[in-house]
Amino acid sequence: MNHQEGAPRDLQEHIRRLEERGLLTRIQRPIDKDTELHPLARWQFQGGLDEADRRAFLFTDVIDAAGHTYDIPVLVGGLAASPDIYAVGLGLTVEQIGRAWTDAIAEPIPPVTVTEAICQEVVITGEALTRPGGGLSRLPVPISTPGFDSAPYLTATLCVTRDPDSGVQNMGTYRAALKADDRLGVRMASRLSGAGGYLHWEKYRARGEQMPCAIVLGCAPAVLFTGPQKLRIDEDEMAVAGGLMRSAVEVVRCKTVDLMVPARAEIVIEGLIDTDMLEPEGPFGESHGHVALEDFNMSMHVTAITMRAAPVFVSIISQVTPSESSVLKRVAYEPLFLEHLQRTLGVRGVKRVVMHEPLTNLRKVLFIQFERGTPQAEIWRGMQGAATLQAQCGKLVIAVSEDIDPDNADAIFWSLAYRADFMKDLQVTAYRSSGHGPKSGRAPTEGTLMIDATLKHDMPPLALPAERYMTNARKIWEELQLPHITPSPPWHGYHLGDWDDRWSGYADAAVAGDWRTTGERTWAHREAGLKPETPVREADRSGHGNG
Repeated sequence: MNHQEGAPRDLQEHIRRLEERGLLTRIQRPIDKDTELHPLARWQFQGGLDEADRRAFLFTDVIDAAGHTYDIPVLVGGLAASPDIYAVGLGLTVEQIGRAWTDAIAEPIPPVTVTEAICQEVVITGEALTRPGGGLSRLPVPISTPGFDSAPYLTATLCVTRDPDSGVQNMGTYRAALKADDRLGVRMASRLSGAGGYLHWEKYRARGEQMPCAIVLGCAPAVLFTGPQKLRIDEDEMAVAGGLMRSAVEVVRCKTVDLMVPARAEIVIEGLIDTDMLEPEGPFGESHGHVALEDFNMSMHVTAITMRAAPVFVSIISQVTPSESSVLKRVAYEPLFLEHLQRTLGVRGVKRVVMHEPLTNLRKVLFIQFERGTPQAEIWRGMQGAATLQAQCGKLVIAVSEDIDPDNADAIFWSLAYRADFMKDLQVTAYRSSGHGPKSGRAPTEGTLMIDATLKHDMPPLALPAERYMTNARKIWEELQLPHITPSPPWHGYHLGDWDDRWSGYADAAVAGDWRTTGERTWAHREAGLKPETPVREADRSGHGNG
């Protein structure tokens, strides 16, 4: 990808780039937003597709269960069905994402204000919000988890609120249920390290005032990407978004509330959130992989809906991971954790931080890969640093050596089985927040488990054919047009320090067909008075063997 191209300035430019790169599929047959749309997109994650094969879906013929048609297309998977799609949203390569985030946080670019904006070409207020087919009913809001969700939900949101004391705006991604044509049920996480919007709500409640809120649906991906991030509460995410885009975000004042929103947004829902009364909201399929049951949450009374003349509605796949929601977090969180360990804490030997994605939703399980020979004190510092960076991340932290692929759970288990002594390589610490997860039976705190599963001494080679033989065999495999294979490390044998050059000679002789010479050599070195399975090196050291 051409770095000079810059980040897309709005969602529709992003869609064009995805289509040019073959990363977008148009679905042009009628699709029911309530029963078919999300299940169809979900098969990309549950159907065994390689990550690189996932696509953004643009649904251009959307209907609902009652047969109503919508003139607004729906984009799903267009933000982060894969890291490649996320990278297009920044105008970068996947490898550049981590550095782009750290640079944007270090060097934010403040937004610039405009007085006229494309996101306000259409303005719906007053009685038009409750007119049949008007208000929120005009939007093709899908049901994310048919069979469990209580309503259609806004998911790919950028909820803008402002601290009434400092005046600093916050942007967060919070779910919002359709309750009436002019009312939403909004959930802003109240747990430790939860939503900045919730902290603002508490301040407005103390003042006895309603909280202004603007929900942005679709804008430049770099702006939308700031919503799921855990930035400092007093950090202006719009400025960080400008840093990600390498240019200032244009913002415009809302029509009915005193908040600034991206001027090139697709749709903006403006309103006031009650601070005196809460309303039952849910159930809804959550990103921790369980259905969130009914809770009391915030009521937002819609005061205006503004939009482009021809907008695109955007939704994300969340719930059970992997999902679009988890990719959104993973591609940015992992480099931020790595940056924290390497630069902030100065931990030596750290190579990668990997957040386990399938089913566990990134936050609970972290793997840290270290260079071989890293001092054990550094390994423990790294695990402790990762476990404490964010309150909801790092319930289980496992350290592995550089030959272990942290994306391969089987390799992790192999490392645990043969490289960890649970009498001394395991540590449990108490009193971390139980964090993100279902509330059924949940205690307010839980423990952190850290395991050092790194290689601590030399071991024999991994018992797979050496790389050159596996590589040659793969060429033959492909020439024979056998089924497509996707190698996952380890796929060849390699040395782990415990080996003798003599055995390399044996191995070379074996593949050359000269195994008889090896047999003659070992016959000449026979010994008496030994127990079977006595290592030859031990016999050599005791004076029994001849080497």
